[in-house]
Amino acid sequence: MSKLTWDGIGERRYETGVDQGVLYLLNTTSKKYDMGYAWNGLTNVSENPEGAESNPQYADNIKYVDLISAEEFKATIEAFTYPDEFAKCDGSAELDDGIMAAQQSRATFGICYRTRIGNDVDGDAHGYKLHLIYGCKAAPSEKAYASINDSPEAITFSWDVSTTPVPVPGFKPTSKIEIDSTKCDPDLLKQIEALLYGTDASQGQEATDPQLPLPEKILELIGNG
Repeated sequence: MSKLTWDGIGERRYETGVDQGVLYLLNTTSKKYDMGYAWNGLTNVSENPEGAESNPQYADNIKYVDLISAEEFKATIEAFTYPDEFAKCDGSAELDDGIMAAQQSRATFGICYRTRIGNDVDGDAHGYKLHLIYGCKAAPSEKAYASINDSPEAITFSWDVSTTPVPVPGFKPTSKIEIDSTKCDPDLLKQIEALLYGTDASQGQEATDPQLPLPEKILELIGNG
């Protein structure tokens, strides 16, 4: 192992931005996230994990063992707008075209979004990360409507999101999978993105709908590769 160095050319990495948000509704029949919708106007996703706290146990007047509490993944989503299909996730039900009833049951959903990876050589084009979030439930959120004035601003909607982990064969259940384009096999990344965003019909291939692959599907793709 050679001597450590810092801030070498091409090694000054950073992350920025959020884009290509996709909402996935859970199919209650198949138990899969097989209905995806582009989320326009996504402005911010704040990941707020909780738990994993130390709980020391003492015996014989010393610390005997340090137990760690379960970790829970939470997030806050902010956007200028949201897909119409998100209404059922936000506790609204359609009575008729354009007529919505609030305070209804909230549907479970998944979400995928992309953040940029930059460095001192390539800038923001160095790579990106895909964030896949499962088992989401949106809590009721504040919506502030203000009069238009000489400094108008668009309303920003915000939702606090809690999650329920999904199984990962061979690992603990998780609510999040993260994929780094600078490290992931390019062919595997292409297959995953084809699932996430769907495909158009071409060269005898039928079009496919966007879906959020569960961790076991991603492991299957890894194994096939």
